[in-house]
Amino acid sequence: MRCPKVLCGLCTIALTLPLHAQQTSGTFRWIDFHDAKDQNIVAWVTRSLTVEKWTAIREIGVMYDAALVVTTDRANPEGSPSADTFTVWNVSLTSHVVAPLLSGVNLRWFDPERFADSGPEEQTLLYDNCHDCAASTYFTSFRYDLAHHMWAFRWERGGQGVLVWNAQGPSASGIAWTQVYAVMASPDGRALLSTWNHFDFGKVRQPSDTLFRYDVDPMSGLERTVELTGEDAKTMEQRLCRGQDTVQGLERGQDSALCQQLLNAQPQRKPVTTPPANNRGQSTSGRVGH
Repeated sequence: MRCPKVLCGLCTIALTLPLHAQQTSGTFRWIDFHDAKDQNIVAWVTRSLTVEKWTAIREIGVMYDAALVVTTDRANPEGSPSADTFTVWNVSLTSHVVAPLLSGVNLRWFDPERFADSGPEEQTLLYDNCHDCAASTYFTSFRYDLAHHMWAFRWERGGQGVLVWNAQGPSASGIAWTQVYAVMASPDGRALLSTWNHFDFGKVRQPSDTLFRYDVDPMSGLERTVELTGEDAKTMEQRLCRGQDTVQGLERGQDSALCQQLLNAQPQRKPVTTPPANNRGQSTSGRVGH
């Protein structure tokens, strides 16, 4: 087959591409854009996203028959890369079907964590919702949905992950707002996220606390969002502020005055200075008979 000069490059790709991109293993990996064995996946993803709006493809992660793709878009060609917006896509490797998952700015990847007992480790991230503003920060993780052969993200609400930090502050004056959050490792090896919002109203009324735990139900495998109250809330407050089992980079607020006050208020075990009841202060020898 002979290609017209203008379409030569596209025809070459069309001739060299298989009917679908290669099936990948059940172990997640980020592909190498310069590795020859990954070029068919790069070409497949690029072709699938042709009609979408993006400036550059930044990352492609693959697992089974779907790619987790990160693109960036620069509205002003002369603008700074720091002003780019990102979109994360699910791209099928057996068809050219694509679906946007979430968008934002200032994307930060962290180490994978395991949220489900039977599931693999998931890709975790933080991101913001706007540039040059009082940005809100969100947390989520990406998982491969085996039943639907596609990528999805955890605790989705309104097209976003979990709101973990809000820089705007309370709308009413005279309210001191403290935020604390952390992704934590549980003794059973599963990770969870917890957020704590504390509102101090001064002398107007008693402080108010709102704590949530975000995890995966080990029985059903479904995501849970649980508001903690009573002793569960107090236990989580201590755990959040101690920060002993938090994931590095995925925690904030542990240095707040609220946490320092809580930890300093913990009752300390006093040293025992009273001798035991059977201690007479000196040893006595047995009576020697004559």
